[in-house]
Amino acid sequence: MNSFISETLDTILQTTKTFENVVFILPSQRAGVFVKQEFKNKILAGFLPQVLNIGDFVEEISEINKADAVQLLFHFYTIYKEVEERPDTFDVFSSWAFTVLQDFNEIDQHLINPRDIFVYLRDIHRLQKWSVKGTFKETELMKDHFYFMEKLEQFYTVFYQFLIKNKIGYQGVLYREATKKVEDFISRNKAKKYYFIGFNALNTAEELLFQEFLSAGNAEVFWDIDKTFYEGNHQAGSFLRKYKKQWKYYEKNSIETIKDYFSEFKNIQVIGASKNITQIKHAGEILSKLSNQNNTALVLADETLLPITLNSLPKNVEAINITMGYPLKDIPTTSLVLAIFQLFNNQEKLKKQEANQFYHKDVVRFLKDASIYKLLQIDDANNVAETISKVIVKENNTFVSQEYINVFISPLEVGLKDIISAVFNPFSTISEFLSRILQLIDVLKDNANDLEKEYLFRFYTAFTQLQNLHIEFNYVQDLKTLYQFFRQLIQSESLSFQGEPLQGLQLMGVLETRMLDFENVIITSVNEGVLPASSQQNTFIPFDVKIAFGLPTYKEKDALFSYHFFRLLQRAKNIFILYNTEHDVFGSGEKSRFVTQLEMMRNDIAEKIIGPKVVTSSTKLKEIQKDEKVLERLQKLAKKGISPSALTNYLYNPIAFYKQKVLKINEFENVEETVAANTMGTVVHDTLEALYKPFIGRFLLVDDVMKMQQKTKELIIFYFSEHFKNGDISTGKNRLVFEVANRFVENFLANEKQLLKDENNKLKIIGTEQNLATEITVDGIDFPIKIHGQVDRIDELNGVTRIIDYKTGMVDANKLKVVDFTSIRDLKHHKAIQVMLYAFLYTQNNKFDFSNNLEAGIISFKNLKNGFLKMNFSSNYRTPDNEVTEEKLTEFMDEIKEFLKELYNPEIDFIEPANLPY
Repeated sequence: MNSFISETLDTILQTTKTFENVVFILPSQRAGVFVKQEFKNKILAGFLPQVLNIGDFVEEISEINKADAVQLLFHFYTIYKEVEERPDTFDVFSSWAFTVLQDFNEIDQHLINPRDIFVYLRDIHRLQKWSVKGTFKETELMKDHFYFMEKLEQFYTVFYQFLIKNKIGYQGVLYREATKKVEDFISRNKAKKYYFIGFNALNTAEELLFQEFLSAGNAEVFWDIDKTFYEGNHQAGSFLRKYKKQWKYYEKNSIETIKDYFSEFKNIQVIGASKNITQIKHAGEILSKLSNQNNTALVLADETLLPITLNSLPKNVEAINITMGYPLKDIPTTSLVLAIFQLFNNQEKLKKQEANQFYHKDVVRFLKDASIYKLLQIDDANNVAETISKVIVKENNTFVSQEYINVFISPLEVGLKDIISAVFNPFSTISEFLSRILQLIDVLKDNANDLEKEYLFRFYTAFTQLQNLHIEFNYVQDLKTLYQFFRQLIQSESLSFQGEPLQGLQLMGVLETRMLDFENVIITSVNEGVLPASSQQNTFIPFDVKIAFGLPTYKEKDALFSYHFFRLLQRAKNIFILYNTEHDVFGSGEKSRFVTQLEMMRNDIAEKIIGPKVVTSSTKLKEIQKDEKVLERLQKLAKKGISPSALTNYLYNPIAFYKQKVLKINEFENVEETVAANTMGTVVHDTLEALYKPFIGRFLLVDDVMKMQQKTKELIIFYFSEHFKNGDISTGKNRLVFEVANRFVENFLANEKQLLKDENNKLKIIGTEQNLATEITVDGIDFPIKIHGQVDRIDELNGVTRIIDYKTGMVDANKLKVVDFTSIRDLKHHKAIQVMLYAFLYTQNNKFDFSNNLEAGIISFKNLKNGFLKMNFSSNYRTPDNEVTEEKLTEFMDEIKEFLKELYNPEIDFIEPANLPY
């Protein structure tokens, strides 16, 4: 494959023998590396030409230094405040100023008379508010907008003058000034020869510069275009056809560099892939099949996929050159800085500045950041981050103060302790806040590896620049604005890669492919909305105004990317075009129009759709054998006691039972910010126990219930303070939960009161929250098994003893209907098992006389209207059978013993159920 660079140099070498006074101007910095390498391959000795990219060349002609975007923004605000009588605050200004600067840049690059376009814009807006009857009513927002459009020309004029005076500017200023000084520059450099190589879409200023150099006779232009696109009506050749038609130079001179490579045979595959990750993984598979990647390019139309791509490259890719920056937003240091901002953003949002307290999750997020976590390691067994996070959960601290944190970091070295503590200092000034971040970065670098040092250095320079700009201008007055700046920085900036650019696989974005040719080309994300990008543009200049003044629109942008796409395919032999078929991303699953054009132009394209490789395998249920240690633990459990809830847990999922009761693994605890359901249940249970305990052994009266009602709220508050440590129940969801708990108890007492108003009802309280236990023997198990449980309430209503279990959740009567005890393994009967076990425990502990009536059931606080829900042993709904008899308990316990035989049988493993509902 003969590349464009090689062909161009061969042509130049035919007429030029010495390169001491030769300048090559290229569209990109990266292309210069390849030009120099090709040059060294073609000449044995002598001077290399001076190689410049177009930006540096224009800067040289204009004699103005290009300023970065953040620096320009600060200067622009200085000018804006001088011009504007009622200036916006800096954070509001920065929200629109970037767009204005972008429009100024475009106007200057295309040499538009600023007065003409701004007057045109002004007149358009004046017409919009004009009315024949004069009845047009302006809102304040419309007034502000019209006023803003009227002032744009003044902003531009004063700012431009300021930039010229200070010899700095955005790119458009450099271009406009270069066109004014180009004649003088050419006259001073008559001895030099200029070659413009590999360009296509030029702005108006570039067109003027090129023509000036061509007219002077000391320059040549080498265009990279294929005959297929130039001679037809193809979008990719539209720019060059325009130059051939309009430039005076081409009235007498032809374009010599038009080649015909695109029509040659090529292996082209168009591959649709579901999801971005599938695209990248398939690109890796294609690379793995290549013997080497020295003449291969992997082009990412969507450059945000770079992190995924780097993790998906095959092992045979030994060398790689990345021609795009790694986004700052994806590097680890970014998460650390965001964690620091989050500490104070949430502090302000939650109104905790005065107390200087921080939201617990933000504190833990900062302390557990990988780089900070390493600093907090006291020894192999102790880490401050782990200690403080455990104590926060234990004490249920939603908010944490700086003094609280200082206690835990006290074992650290003095210098490190001070810097970590300083992060939590109350916010005072922007300068001090930036200083504390710079100090932290300075400490982190001492414990960082080489790659981490690169990350830290990039942020150190960024924050140092912000610090210097703040000292000079003092425009950033609050953290919100600083945070906004930081977000803009990480979205637009990237970390540059260093390496040998001529070896191995070339990984690049579309714009970086200019001038470069490869035998094997893999392009990903070739979707509508990505390549070409969507037509949406961020500008204050309407589409029709752009057309009227010759400014580029999305149409020119589409033509530009059409050129880049098809130019990349001209000389390639093996081409793999991948696109996303899914509808959940930009492009909506539609392949790019460029691919459709390509399919219409050629008949040697293979198409296929791929999906992620799904390896099907039978699901193997978890299974744990009962070895000696497990059986030993189970025997200890039998001695300690098995509760009704533990038994139903075993029936529901033996593996969960094994983890909790054998391995003793508890659920991970978090800070309880919103009252959990079990906490509310505990509060309700404890409140009812406190209310009813004084009446144990007595018949309850209406007056007794009325006294209880007076104490309810006080007790609810007390038990919330006991079980919801450091929690706030005065506002938000927690206030609602508090009110629900209070309402549950009030409604329960109201029902009791209504029951007792009937003088025929006699209610005696026998016990509350009674801990009951008994031992049972099971055939085949040579040791007794203890069953224990806590019964919420035992009472006697009109001579019937009732075993009552409180449930704050919703329970209906069907859950307590059991006709056949052999079916109680079913999930719907698990509440019935608990209630029956409580009944069994009560009868065993109290040697119950079964000549008396016994009932067992549940009071559901979400179903209070149905009162006491009783066990029902009848299949006929018309004639329920609610009595718990000795025979029924015996029959029930026989079934429970079968479960226990299974639990203690060493031959029966713990097996996960196939269809767990939850």
